[in-house]
Amino acid sequence: MALDPQAAALIASLAGAPAPDYALLDAASYRAALAAGGAANAFGPGDAIAAEDDLTLPGDVGPLAVRLYRPINHGGEALPLTVFFHGGGFVACGIDSHANLCRTLAARARTLVLSIDYRLAPEARFPAAAQDALAAVRWAVANAAHLGARTGALAVAGDSAGGNLAAVCAQQLRSEVAIAHQLLLYPVLDCAHEHPSYDTYGQGHLLDTGLMRWFKNQYFGADEGSTDRAAPLASPLGTERLDHVASATIVSAECDPLRDEAEHYAARLAQAGVAATLVRWPGQIHGFASFLGVLDAADAVLDFSARALRAAFHR
Repeated sequence: MALDPQAAALIASLAGAPAPDYALLDAASYRAALAAGGAANAFGPGDAIAAEDDLTLPGDVGPLAVRLYRPINHGGEALPLTVFFHGGGFVACGIDSHANLCRTLAARARTLVLSIDYRLAPEARFPAAAQDALAAVRWAVANAAHLGARTGALAVAGDSAGGNLAAVCAQQLRSEVAIAHQLLLYPVLDCAHEHPSYDTYGQGHLLDTGLMRWFKNQYFGADEGSTDRAAPLASPLGTERLDHVASATIVSAECDPLRDEAEHYAARLAQAGVAATLVRWPGQIHGFASFLGVLDAADAVLDFSARALRAAFHR
């Protein structure tokens, strides 16, 4: 299927940017280029909510900055809590870059959203981000009452690299924490292998194969033979047993190098008896949910995602 016309126009608008030399690119330069582009400031800000509170998460791996998004709550009751992990290839982005997603999910799913500013590579390589994610979920459970969250109504969510961390938490904490749902938007689920969609959509679709390889080299180091890349904390798709993992909503983008691993993961969860809903968003590219105000599909997928969270919280 062809690219969605709005996605095609977005890609065309970026066509004049020089191609990076990944052999020379460093993380600081990549982050600076993202900041200079100001892309996040051009996106829609997301739905109106009641409040945003910046907090600090203590702990052995902290302190970590987190932000709590509170939806408008006319009833004043305790609300479900969604722990959100941002994308950015484990290298870039943060709480601010994904604020529009968090606001929109908070408002539409009527959930508190706790966004986690986990450590980034290469300054903090694998398994730092995964350790931070696990610590954040444990902290959220222990402090649910203080946050105003309803006991037993916890979800994990994330996009891209953040989807990886959400899936890791759902797997690793399955016997420790009652996680109601995992929401994974075009997640990174296999750091050890490249699937056929890498070849099909690895050029000209915003996220390219070279950038994905560079991200992995920043997170793990340049040794592609490292067994770390296949470890469950790195590649949730390769985890041997998936029984008793939280139910899942997985969104893949049709024109995304990561499409196949997301869809394989949904199939593996279903084979393990886990309730897993997979939706392939037609004609869309990696990262499309962030483009509120630019892509109509961004609004649609966040509405769909919020409905999935609401349904999971009220099972």
